[in-house]
Amino acid sequence: MEQWYLYKKKADFTKIGEKFQIDPVIARLIRNRDVIGDEEIHKYLYGNLSDISDPFLMKGVREGVDIIREKIRDRKTIRIISDYDVDGVVSNYILWKAIYDLGGMIDFQIPDRMKDGYGINENIIEKAVEDQIDTILTCDNGIAASEAIRFGKEHGLTMIITDHHDVPFILNEDGSKEEILPPADVVINPKQKECKYPYPLLCGAGVAFQFVRALYKSMGEDENKLEDLLSMLAIATVCDVVDLTGENRIFVKEGLKRIKETRNVGLRALLNVHDLMEKQIQSYALGFIIGPCINASGRLESAEKALNLFLEEDKKKAMQTAKELKELNDLRKSMTENGVKAALDQAMKYEAKGDKVLVLYLPDCHESIAGIIAGRIKDRLNHPVFVLTDAKDGIKGSGRSIEEYSMFEEMMKVKEVFTKFGGHPMAAGCSLEKEDLKAFRKKINENCTLDEKDFAKKVQIDIDMPVDYITMDLIHQLSVLEPFGKENKKPLFAHRKLKIERVNVFGKNKNVIKLALKSSQGTRIDGMIFEDETEFREKMGTNKYITCTYYPVINEYQGYKSLQINIQNYFFAEG
Repeated sequence: MEQWYLYKKKADFTKIGEKFQIDPVIARLIRNRDVIGDEEIHKYLYGNLSDISDPFLMKGVREGVDIIREKIRDRKTIRIISDYDVDGVVSNYILWKAIYDLGGMIDFQIPDRMKDGYGINENIIEKAVEDQIDTILTCDNGIAASEAIRFGKEHGLTMIITDHHDVPFILNEDGSKEEILPPADVVINPKQKECKYPYPLLCGAGVAFQFVRALYKSMGEDENKLEDLLSMLAIATVCDVVDLTGENRIFVKEGLKRIKETRNVGLRALLNVHDLMEKQIQSYALGFIIGPCINASGRLESAEKALNLFLEEDKKKAMQTAKELKELNDLRKSMTENGVKAALDQAMKYEAKGDKVLVLYLPDCHESIAGIIAGRIKDRLNHPVFVLTDAKDGIKGSGRSIEEYSMFEEMMKVKEVFTKFGGHPMAAGCSLEKEDLKAFRKKINENCTLDEKDFAKKVQIDIDMPVDYITMDLIHQLSVLEPFGKENKKPLFAHRKLKIERVNVFGKNKNVIKLALKSSQGTRIDGMIFEDETEFREKMGTNKYITCTYYPVINEYQGYKSLQINIQNYFFAEG
């Protein structure tokens, strides 16, 4: 069941509209995103790189920069260790490119998802010692790897951690949290308790970018040389699903502005292979077209394939690799569809039994797609979901959560069942012994305080706005709200009771429904629903009116432009 809610946040929208030369509807939408006050509204509408904080405000940055500057000067070998997802690959590239251009003796290693698992470990440290590496610089991992970091220090390595994940903690008897920081030479993570950086929500690549900005400043280099990295940073920020507010939103805006002019041969190849160079590129393309291809290499082969694409300078070779990544992602898609079917069957059984947290075991599932499957089931049933599969040592998997359930904190309460775990409130990864699977399912559910109302899917409507109000100008103005993403979602409008005059169905799979609609004021407009025809017809029955949520768009066909609404949620009425 869905619960529809209407935002009722107050402000003088007419006054804001006049002051900033925007429609009062746009003013209301900005207020709904908790952007308040002239300074914040101005930054939201016109924010640019000058609004990004000084990187030296981040705890550990100054000390980390001093060490890396010295290592570059003394020609010491530096190895970057990252995660194998999009954020990890991009963080690695940002650090490698910036330090290489400064003359650093730099190389990289990305853990193998199957062999190494997430993050830095003792095997990676031993390999670094064997290769006579002097310094390890992590990105998008390391904050929870105290044992591996200690092992590295014992073997004489300089260890610098850059990360953005939640800091592990011990819960004291009085309910206070005591941070557990790894024993590195320097720990850079804006989520540390003592870090005073004003915007702690950066992704791993955002932390890496701020670190190299500080390094360039420290070495008297021109920061503008780093501008080409912004398109890569935009990809990581969108794909890691961090809040698209404040500095993250500025980074994505600035990156999207520059993406078609990128000098990176590999990124250009990836854009070309998807025919994106001729289209307007928005956050959707980063999150659902480019990002999954980068992720596919880490899921099904090695993430180093994607990183090497971004280091490639030969256009022909880059195009070949980009095509291979696209093919890998197509394979991943079909594997995912099969996994989702098996997971859904299991999930519905556990849900019927009364489980609030759905712990699903798919022994034959490729472990690299466990997180995607967990996300799909979470979206379908609106429960926190873990998908676990057989691994080299025991079982491992990924979890995806709902807003009401902080997954990482809940996992901390049952940490004794894991051999390894880490993550965020909304997503996490874990490893455990096979014999502990039932104990994990039992304990995570016994601790869960969610109740039935938390599982109802919440539809948050921005404005109850009849379609009569939609104009071409308003739709053009909506673009000032972009880029869209987490915490800066695409606006959602609602109209009560539109008359359905005609239904047409398109698409090879009969899953594009086009409705000819008419309002009570006589406004005619087309509405699009992307859904299986049979399912739609069953719901509609003999009803003639639809109440729906929508986003307005301009449809362009054979040079003719018309207003259209893309319908997101709906229900029918007789009249």
